[in-house]
Amino acid sequence: MQFSPPLQRATLIQRYKRFLADVTTEDNQSITMHCANTGAMTGCAEPGSTVWYSTSDNPKRKYPHSWQITETPAGHHIAVNTSLANHLAVEAINNGTIKELQTYETLKTEVRYGQENSRIDILLTDTNQANCYVEVKSVTLLDENNLANSTKNATIGQGFFPDSVTTRGQKHLRELMEMSKSGSRAVLLYVVLHSGIEKVSPALHIDADYSQLLFMALEAGVEVLCYKAAFCKDEITLVSPIEFIPHIPKTC
Repeated sequence: MQFSPPLQRATLIQRYKRFLADVTTEDNQSITMHCANTGAMTGCAEPGSTVWYSTSDNPKRKYPHSWQITETPAGHHIAVNTSLANHLAVEAINNGTIKELQTYETLKTEVRYGQENSRIDILLTDTNQANCYVEVKSVTLLDENNLANSTKNATIGQGFFPDSVTTRGQKHLRELMEMSKSGSRAVLLYVVLHSGIEKVSPALHIDADYSQLLFMALEAGVEVLCYKAAFCKDEITLVSPIEFIPHIPKTC
């Protein structure tokens, strides 16, 4: 996925009201931009971090600038616009990167399904096999200091999902379990949008209910895939699978 025109650089002043951020541009102007991320953005929105943003030519937009990527003082790149995860997932399925999701004839997005009035991010269908329901989640929470959970058993490069309590995410797990039980294929796809994350685990220390549901989903046959994004100039692509660890391993 390419950004065109190229992203512009600024310095973060603050993020507030969930959807807004103030920045200072390279020509020393202060502007307010849209932030398409409803999560806590832990470690992704520290004042003084570098912000890479796009600009829309839509005259109806109140805030024409959109925060796309954070570059941290440690040199990590983080795609904070959560809508990018779905675009990257579709692109990676279509170009063959996600090998586990090939061999299907059709791909549709935002299809209504389930008993809780949900929309599946990606529905893969084929006349010769069961439907495949793919729920996409973006992962941006990195435990850089090995202190993210109460047991302090996190390892270097350890990513977590979610970064805040997610009742919506819990609902999606229940829906996936029902699809699996009904004979369809159900897949939870973690799209890792943080260059420093090398493995992913459920954030038991943040949302115990989500973590418990995820363990139940695995037992019900729901598959979990994790694919990591690579950042190159004005382009982001999913490039490779990384490890999913249901429980944080104990360190020596």
